[in-house]
Amino acid sequence: MEPLISARTNTAFIFDLDGTLLDSVYDHVMAWAQALRENGIEVPIWKIHRRIGMSGGLFTAALVRELGRDIDENTKHRLRDRHAELYNSVSAKIPPLPGTVALLKHLTENKIPWAIATSSHIKTAAPVLARLGVDPAKNVVITRDQVRYAKPDPDLFLAATEKLGVDITHACVVGDAVWDMLAAQRARALGVGFLSGGYGEDELIRAGAYRVFQDPADMLDHIDELGGRR
Repeated sequence: MEPLISARTNTAFIFDLDGTLLDSVYDHVMAWAQALRENGIEVPIWKIHRRIGMSGGLFTAALVRELGRDIDENTKHRLRDRHAELYNSVSAKIPPLPGTVALLKHLTENKIPWAIATSSHIKTAAPVLARLGVDPAKNVVITRDQVRYAKPDPDLFLAATEKLGVDITHACVVGDAVWDMLAAQRARALGVGFLSGGYGEDELIRAGAYRVFQDPADMLDHIDELGGRR
């Protein structure tokens, strides 16, 4: 009997943060809504939700198109700073999504590489990472501060796999928004979508997701289907 061929790829998982590991999408939505209203800008809340997952810069650029008028740079900076302030005022109470801690523990214990790559800046990401048991000094965490462009550009995910030392084509990018899936496609990674951020299954699939789960707990239940076993 011939011996089994042992060659295999080393699957890695790159996670978005807000709406993927943390139940924080609507906290971001309300923080943006209040920041905008304080600056005399009225935008329907549902339209804000549709843009969560972009960087703050892209968010304000999309806002300019929505309003049909320009926003000066001082106002843009004020909006971003106020959003961060409002979000940080509630972030200590935001819970991880079901299964988040167990999923990351499973990957760590089975020596499966994983990282977090978020469009948030470190000043809003750092406080909530601690709630997930994630230490940027020990775990791979890439934030908006570390790359030139955020989603839907692929820079965040490319930087994460580079730091992990794995090939991006062997990675699964896990996110809750169409922006995650579009960035995954551009990075040449597989996209795994979660419903926990408010996007529908059909939207995530059209944007490039090859599998869609409810949340981290659902993904953990099917982890063997994604190359997450050792």
